[in-house]
Amino acid sequence: MSNEFLTFAGFAALFGMMILRVPVGVAMGLVGIGGFGAIVGFGPALNLLAQSPISTITDFNLTLIPFFVLMGVLATNSGMSSELFGAGRAWLGGMKGGLGLASVGACAGFAAICGSSVATAATMTKIAYPEMKQNGYSDEAATGIIAAGGTLGILIPPSVVLAIYGFITETDIGTLFVAGIVPGILAVIMYMATVRLWYGSDLPAGDTFSLKAGLKSLRGIWAVLLLFMAVILSIYFGIATATEAAAVGAVVTAIIGMARGRLSWSMLLDSLVEALRTSVAIYVVLIGATLFGYFLTITQVPQNLTEYLLGLGAGTYGTLLLIMLLFFVMGCFLDAMAMIILMVPIVFPVVLELGFDPIWFGIIIVMTVELGLITPPVGMNVFVINSIATRVSLVTIFKGVLPFVVTDVLRLLLLIAFPAIVLFLPSGMH
Repeated sequence: MSNEFLTFAGFAALFGMMILRVPVGVAMGLVGIGGFGAIVGFGPALNLLAQSPISTITDFNLTLIPFFVLMGVLATNSGMSSELFGAGRAWLGGMKGGLGLASVGACAGFAAICGSSVATAATMTKIAYPEMKQNGYSDEAATGIIAAGGTLGILIPPSVVLAIYGFITETDIGTLFVAGIVPGILAVIMYMATVRLWYGSDLPAGDTFSLKAGLKSLRGIWAVLLLFMAVILSIYFGIATATEAAAVGAVVTAIIGMARGRLSWSMLLDSLVEALRTSVAIYVVLIGATLFGYFLTITQVPQNLTEYLLGLGAGTYGTLLLIMLLFFVMGCFLDAMAMIILMVPIVFPVVLELGFDPIWFGIIIVMTVELGLITPPVGMNVFVINSIATRVSLVTIFKGVLPFVVTDVLRLLLLIAFPAIVLFLPSGMH
């Protein structure tokens, strides 16, 4: 059998298993081993199956994933998310659409200690949605704001998806985290502007602003600010690697939670178990991706795609647009992590050949993946919100996120036109 036929059969089998709800990591692993075995022999393929899981699990650069996952779980269980929304409400709630602005701000703050868009959307739905409904927000506005705000979880550092991109492309993860800061802040500003311009006239104002209440609310979010600054500044100034910063962040989160009486020993144990389950799920996907990567390498899919795209004559930015459209379309069917793991190894050689900076491309492609979290038919954040706010239809939530999709596209165009927005902070790293 030719390599071309095996490549087509492999991808057909992969997507077929995904449609049948086979976990993406398992599907990628099966196709990787099967395809590699069909070409090289099943003896070497089984050797890969024995070695790859161990090499992936013991990779030092990937140990930051369970630490950041644990940090997010501990922060959630110790009530930091509620304090973030409370602070946002105290400072912004008196404005028209103030609770919507507070929700976006709280999503950004929680993303800075969580790293997961799904977890951010789920947490804020439980906290912010009832408050907005009680104050007269429509289902469309309330759920749309939370779904969009939740996407900040994979952009604002620390981001698990950015970490996986760094692992796949052998790009420094700490530099990627620093590169995500300014685009993350820009996303928050543009989302807040969208709330005001699109929904502002229809949204009610909340309580009258009180400086005393605002200052009092800040006492509750010092822990979040401390954690974010400790993690990011230690990476930026070269004091610690991303993995070391993640470990310190998880330990400090646990200490803060217990010192404030928010985490009991039993809650700490439950948090460890929850973080372990999430981390294992991520590692299964990574192991499957590693095995699938051997299949791609031996069939020369990345090299063939590079030649094909460069041969189209679409130009540098035309080819980039084709890659982004590919990610956007696949984002309508796959979750963010699966998309990064599946597609980045294939298109990354094209990106390098075009001369784009891998740090810049990492931020651009993660922002493109964000769109998949809020666009049909999958829209992972939308389904998560629907599972919590069960009486709100999927159609209503998708209508609510439409203006934020437009905002995301505008933000992408801005960062493509001005790469320095992404790169000027990393350029000053020690």
